[in-house]
Amino acid sequence: MTTSTPAAFLRLLLLSTALFPLATFAQETTPLDPITVEGADADGPVEGYIAGSTRSSTKTAMPLRRVAQTVNVVPALQIEDQGAESVAQALRYTPGVFTEYRGSSNLHDEMYMRGFGYVPRFLDGLSFGLNSFGQIDPFLLERIEAVKGPSSVLYGQANPGGLVNLTTKKPTGQRIRRLIFASGSHDRAEMGFDFGDRLSDTLDWRMAGTAWRVDTQEKGLEQERLSFAPSLRWRPTDETTLTVSAIYQTEPEAGYRNFRERIGTLDPIVDGVRAGDFVPGDFLVSDPDFQKSTRETRSLAAELEHRIGSDTVLRAKLRATGIDTEYRTLTWGALADDGVTISRTASGGTDDLRQAGADVGVEHRLDLGGTQHTILAGVDWQKTRRDYAWAYDFDVPSIDWTNPVYGVSGLSLTDRPSDTRTDIRQTGLYLQDQISWGSWDASFGLRFDDFSTEITDNLAGSSETFEDTAITGRAGLLYTFANGIAPYVSYSTSFEPVTDSSGTSTPFDPTEAEQVEVGVKWASSDGRLFAQAAVFDLTQSGVIVYDPVTFEPSQIGEIESRGFEIEGRADLGSGWSLIGSYAYLDAEVTDTVRPAELGKMPARLPKSLASLWAHYKSQNGWNAGLGLRYIGESWGDAANSFDVGDVTLLDVAFGYDLGAVNPQLEGLSARVNVQNLTDEFYTASCASAYACFVGSERTVKASIDYRF
Repeated sequence: MTTSTPAAFLRLLLLSTALFPLATFAQETTPLDPITVEGADADGPVEGYIAGSTRSSTKTAMPLRRVAQTVNVVPALQIEDQGAESVAQALRYTPGVFTEYRGSSNLHDEMYMRGFGYVPRFLDGLSFGLNSFGQIDPFLLERIEAVKGPSSVLYGQANPGGLVNLTTKKPTGQRIRRLIFASGSHDRAEMGFDFGDRLSDTLDWRMAGTAWRVDTQEKGLEQERLSFAPSLRWRPTDETTLTVSAIYQTEPEAGYRNFRERIGTLDPIVDGVRAGDFVPGDFLVSDPDFQKSTRETRSLAAELEHRIGSDTVLRAKLRATGIDTEYRTLTWGALADDGVTISRTASGGTDDLRQAGADVGVEHRLDLGGTQHTILAGVDWQKTRRDYAWAYDFDVPSIDWTNPVYGVSGLSLTDRPSDTRTDIRQTGLYLQDQISWGSWDASFGLRFDDFSTEITDNLAGSSETFEDTAITGRAGLLYTFANGIAPYVSYSTSFEPVTDSSGTSTPFDPTEAEQVEVGVKWASSDGRLFAQAAVFDLTQSGVIVYDPVTFEPSQIGEIESRGFEIEGRADLGSGWSLIGSYAYLDAEVTDTVRPAELGKMPARLPKSLASLWAHYKSQNGWNAGLGLRYIGESWGDAANSFDVGDVTLLDVAFGYDLGAVNPQLEGLSARVNVQNLTDEFYTASCASAYACFVGSERTVKASIDYRF
């Protein structure tokens, strides 16, 4: 059931009363001189749209223009200006990252990067969730970084296409006072707050949080979220900094994830009284009385940085995470010959994750023979336990999409039950040397991993263990000309454990990947212009494929992904800011036992992605943004038997600084964001003829932002 906007605001206010004592306390503190934490610009706030440095690629503070790898940084200001409501939405304007391929299904932050899906996410440099499992509200984040290509040398088991590192908001030593209220499409009601200050000369604090509810695109369901992110930074001496942070996010209504079929979504209905029509994007194939989606996320972390002399720094990170979910739904089966009746299957269960991780590294700088070295040696460890229980009910009444009747009852999830526990452990040792010599920058990295996965079938009372080791590496070389242009070349490798049963006493080897990347970067001396472009050749080998007749697994699969990416960011002065990107992808299955897929491009992957965002801020208070997103054609199945057409989407934003016209309203601003302005009905992607996803329709959000 939906909730009216005024009632929803009241509910959010009641849920968020904890912020008011905090705000009162904030008003009573005595302002102190701000302090600056060394290296904070590499993983902290970004002024404007252009980040100058990063820590995600090398785990050391490095200027982006000197990193021999593509790293795309999305700052908090861009997230806010574009009105992104998820990490996936925040990456819409990032080249080579295909987000929201499930369209309006919004339960997870799923994305493809350089042709590979289930891109892992890291939170402040430590693994978060499992594949796409788990979600962090973007309002709690300072920046989002897409690190492209194999990155196992510093992060262990990882997707070949890259990873996404989320940086949370933490104390800055500055006074922060901010409140946001918003409303919009689908009966949205939202509020957010961000407070921070200094308690003493050595202690800073910050608390960010948000509470919102909104109806889903599919009629009859809603999302509701309440999240808090407190943090405390202690700096007892100039050499030592300790930061403790936490995240608590509860979602009584976490979201919706479903499938559709090609007919009625991508192609018009052929037969029946509704021949030529499409099933509306807001049609719900599930049932509000049966659908359930809850999620609770808890995270506690500590980060220590201690300087040992002038050239050596010890850094240690530790995080414990828990994510508990319960989900049940009615899934689309097939459209009957009458063109209106859809069969359904019920399924549901629980999926709980417990995760702990640590990373301890020592960074040492030295001069040797006219070269400057930054040597990083470290060890990281992670342990994850996933408890997964799921079942089905295949005896479910069908539904007429032209006249849906809800209120299904009597379902029993007892068919094909599964109950498994997966324990994952990984320990890695890494060594990296970054060498500077005049205009040259070189980097070399090597890593050894020992890992294991144990899968226990609680119903059968049996278990299977997969243990192995892996060695991965990376090398890069970059030269910076006097005009700032910096061409580079790099080679990197990665691995991922295979947990499919081989059917023998010998388990499968890890899937491996290697990439060669050649690119160029350029940054203006004043930091107002930045551009990067790269071509890459990426191969994943050892992929498990199943014989189409015998269904026997074999480890011969290979996928080759080649492409080109370019990104430009500009602060042009006079209030103008621009972001532009383009990516071309050519992926191919080069080895498989399935003849229909050999030489074909994997499904869902757009051959081209392009975007342009322009933002103008006038001197008399108003501002506006205009964005274009182009999603190119993709194949709809593994055999490339049909394609999904391209689409161009339009986003706009309008804002006004009320303090510009009335000094008594200083700090108060208003903004309206419209996504998919023309309300395009489109198919985001298809994995098969019975696994298509309708795109997100037009949404409008109006917000009031008060900084004081």
